[in-house]
Amino acid sequence: MLLALNITEIFNIFLLGSALLGFCLSLFMFFSKYGKDRSLLFLNLMILTIALNNFQSWALALNLLQHKFMLSYIQIPWHFLSGPFFYAFLVNYLDIVNHQKKLLKYFLGVFLIMCIAQISFVINYTGGGTIDELNYIYERYTSIEELISFISSISIFVYSYYVLRNKENLFQKILSFDNLKWIYNFFKLTGIVYLLWVFALVIKFSLNFSGFIYSYYPLRVSTTVIIFILGYQGIKYLRILKERKHIREENENEITDTLIQEDKEPASKYEEHFLNIDSFVRTNKKFLQPKYTLNNLSKEVNIGTSTLSAIINNNAKKSFVDYINEMRVDQAKKFLLNPKYEGYTIASIGLESGFNSKSAFYDVFKKHTGCTPLAFKNSNI
Repeated sequence: MLLALNITEIFNIFLLGSALLGFCLSLFMFFSKYGKDRSLLFLNLMILTIALNNFQSWALALNLLQHKFMLSYIQIPWHFLSGPFFYAFLVNYLDIVNHQKKLLKYFLGVFLIMCIAQISFVINYTGGGTIDELNYIYERYTSIEELISFISSISIFVYSYYVLRNKENLFQKILSFDNLKWIYNFFKLTGIVYLLWVFALVIKFSLNFSGFIYSYYPLRVSTTVIIFILGYQGIKYLRILKERKHIREENENEITDTLIQEDKEPASKYEEHFLNIDSFVRTNKKFLQPKYTLNNLSKEVNIGTSTLSAIINNNAKKSFVDYINEMRVDQAKKFLLNPKYEGYTIASIGLESGFNSKSAFYDVFKKHTGCTPLAFKNSNI
């Protein structure tokens, strides 16, 4: 009994602490550099609803809102809004709002109706009874409400995944800046949360709406952790997205220098071919494509991969991978030393230089220069 009491107290502290952290995170996101961006705004609202739900759960656990069967007894179904806010975040981040259903306004309408219905039920209920009996009646009512919320939430979750998975043709521009792996990972983690929610609901109904509180502990903890992860990643990747867009806009019309030297005599086999290939790669900035391969270049210049590899090896004195990466490193150096991008993240610069991840950028940059990107930047200021 003492152990159970301690677990309950610890969990109540967790609920209050997570709610306060959620409120702080919401304030930080709102007043951050990109806080007014629509996608981050909806992500912020999602985090806020989770924080409000946890705060309300903490208050209910301490019977702060359940002393009398009257208006103060109301339990706002904040969980109903988390799915719609995530959907709004997703379509705004992918910049496909005009191509998708505007579901949020309908869910906000249903949320308002649910609140009014609950208030009406509480005010007009005339059955009487003890506090325990009223608690049971109210718990049964809100459980049905929660079941509706669960069905609605998982429906919009599945539809959001369908949009992400099957509507790539609508957000090709975003894919050129972000592979969206972090959002796919969020869907995987959220799938676990829904399984925990099913478990909690099954226990709640099977125990006839009493003694079920422990079944919600894993759900509350996992939801809180995942939401904070999403908030952090949302801020991080939105910043990278904005910075990469700005870098690309600033440099899309830049004329890239080539290595063509018309007065140079061919000094090695296939040098003329190499100079033309090198000009093609640099002029068209093929090295900025993260997944650009020898096979891609082979098709574009109409030269077999074996011959093409030999041309590059003989003239550049390095493999195709090192040849392309050297251009990426040179591009990154320009960005790192450009005052316009002084406050930009290393990740943004690396990704916009053609690397497919921050870690790959660090490894390749250090291989070619002997130092990290940050050390290079600091030593040349």
